[in-house]
Amino acid sequence: MARDRYRGVTRDELKTSAVVVVAVLVAVGLVGAWGVLIPGVMVWDNVVVAAIGTLRLTGPVAAAFAAWVALRKRRALYGRPIGLWTALKGPLAVAGVVVGSFGATVLMLTLRAALSEQAGRLLPSGLLMGASGLALYVMIGWVIGWLVPRAITPLPAGIVAYALFAWLAGSGTWAARLAPITRGPYDLFQPLSAAGFLDQSLWLLGAAATLALAWAAVVTRATQALAGAALAMLAATTGLARMVAEPPTTAVAGGHVIYSCQEWPITICVHPGMRAGLGDLGSTFTTLAARLAGTPAAFQRVEQRSRLDSAAPLPGVAPIHVDDLSSGYAYRAAAEFVETLARPCAASEAAGYRAIVVAWLRGEPLPAGPRPELRAAAAWFSALTETQRREWLRMFYTDFATCRLGGAHFENAPTRPGLRVYPVNPSPH
Repeated sequence: MARDRYRGVTRDELKTSAVVVVAVLVAVGLVGAWGVLIPGVMVWDNVVVAAIGTLRLTGPVAAAFAAWVALRKRRALYGRPIGLWTALKGPLAVAGVVVGSFGATVLMLTLRAALSEQAGRLLPSGLLMGASGLALYVMIGWVIGWLVPRAITPLPAGIVAYALFAWLAGSGTWAARLAPITRGPYDLFQPLSAAGFLDQSLWLLGAAATLALAWAAVVTRATQALAGAALAMLAATTGLARMVAEPPTTAVAGGHVIYSCQEWPITICVHPGMRAGLGDLGSTFTTLAARLAGTPAAFQRVEQRSRLDSAAPLPGVAPIHVDDLSSGYAYRAAAEFVETLARPCAASEAAGYRAIVVAWLRGEPLPAGPRPELRAAAAWFSALTETQRREWLRMFYTDFATCRLGGAHFENAPTRPGLRVYPVNPSPH
């Protein structure tokens, strides 16, 4: 037992701690993935992004665990000659434990996704990048634990690792690619790059191997470790150069997406990973299409678009943005679309009249407004039937869209639609 003791901790205790760490990493990883998964989206890219997103939480835990093992390893080997394999098997074992926990997390996410039909395909290169990132976290923690063998070291090691990669990820420059993250914000219409993940994996694995072999060369004075560190640095530099040279990916144009569509009563088309939202989107936009019928904004087809897609829609097509399928997604998509129909009004009075029409189109209660004339307009508009409101909008749509609504628009509309023929989009006199 004395030979098994590592200055207060036995090999059995180390094995037990590894089991505990695996359980903690899996639990933390699932929590982290839940915060990254886009609600309701059934696409394999969503699983890959969520798996990589777990590193934001599991990486610092892995670094802290590596520092804890490293400081005890140094105490156990104090005063003894250290061979190259003896030095390397410690960080390799820790990396194996951490990457194994990542694999368990990915397995759970994959099994959950397999229960429903997912669009696209799973990218192994993305999972490789996640495992490579964890290896770099481990080596950062290991080196810190070895250099500062104090009982409190694991905590600051985890904090340093978290702060380093959070700073890189938020830098907004090319340096953000040094962190084990996906390019953000994630967009369903912006496909993940398998080649980009491979380049990032080469950088991360190369950096982790450079740290491991450089540390081993210092500890063991082995020339082969130094040579290996040079080769690892070359690999890391190659991966970094390829990442920097890689052109930014762009969103796929709406016309090149194989949509999932609902054809009746109007056509609603969304990304295949969001086909579960067709029903609610259909009911919401059918009502909106009926209210806009006969106006310049009339549409018969609704298409989900990427926020990065600036292409003009075809006539009769309403482009919408649906970020997720969490509660209220159809209302949010419709509200955002309605906001694009009329430009914001600088004058408060015009903005008040615009708000009355926007609220009706959104299906919200009509706002009373701060002024008596706005309250009177809201009361007058609320007294109209649905048919009268639609005819009113057909008459005055241009004024609504260009912030020219005034009190006169809410006084002279027909009370018995169908008895008169009104000009299209007139301005009141």
